[in-house]
Amino acid sequence: MLPASVASALLCPVCRNSLKFGDGSGRTLVCPAGHSFDAAKQGYFNFLVGKGTVFEADAADMVAARFEFLSAGHYRPLADAVAELSGRVLAGGAGGRPATVLDAGTGTGHYLRAVLDRMLLDGAPATAIGVDISKFALRRAAKLNPEAVNLVSDVWQPLPVADDAVDVVTVVFAPRNAAEFARVLRPGGRLVVVTPRPGHLAEVAGQTGMLGIEPAKDERLAASLEGYFSASGSRDLDLDLALSPADAARLALMGPAGHHLDRAALATLSAGLPPVTAVSARFRISVFEPRS
Repeated sequence: MLPASVASALLCPVCRNSLKFGDGSGRTLVCPAGHSFDAAKQGYFNFLVGKGTVFEADAADMVAARFEFLSAGHYRPLADAVAELSGRVLAGGAGGRPATVLDAGTGTGHYLRAVLDRMLLDGAPATAIGVDISKFALRRAAKLNPEAVNLVSDVWQPLPVADDAVDVVTVVFAPRNAAEFARVLRPGGRLVVVTPRPGHLAEVAGQTGMLGIEPAKDERLAASLEGYFSASGSRDLDLDLALSPADAARLALMGPAGHHLDRAALATLSAGLPPVTAVSARFRISVFEPRS
């Protein structure tokens, strides 16, 4: 069952009043105005109300590809690095209360899982909120992270999270709403952002129709956070991957390019790949602190 403390960090997406669990099962959230949200059978809550979102959510096959790729451990060192950097803040900033992490764009929940496992190992369990616009992703995330509250919600809209409610916000290849992240972070909190570096997946990107890395990506990241956050450090991580044709296809399908890739053409292409393809994954993990 979800802890009551995590419900207290949430806001009703309709009226912005505080939420609480409406019963002992942790499967219903209610606000004083009478708005009620029941968990789907897979365990997530749908907080997209009104007109929902204008953005295209990841489809079921894109999510399945990401789940299989990440479950194979290819990006596990990245997840561990995110967990380590997040854990430093979560372990030291709770002040006697449970620390809370918000994973914005949580996807299948693999990176949040690494953070929660790290906190358990350190003897300082954290509460968690995972947000994504894809219900297909949240189905996977809720199963992987049953102790987190998983919400279908648009990061570009006001987050259904109270002011000063979380200690760490993690953003792994996901949109960054600087104003909202600054609002929900407690004093002393941190924003942990993962972005690709030039050359990321270059060996297969062109063949599989994946999107290239935008020029001046670091500058664009800093500009998107300007006024709300200051950089406090970064770490580069390079991974040398040996991918099967199936995993190379999953890699192409699981990212933004998956929205427009021709599935049949991708299958034909992957069938022509060698048994093992060497691929370089290049990441930058940046840590930011809110401006006072």
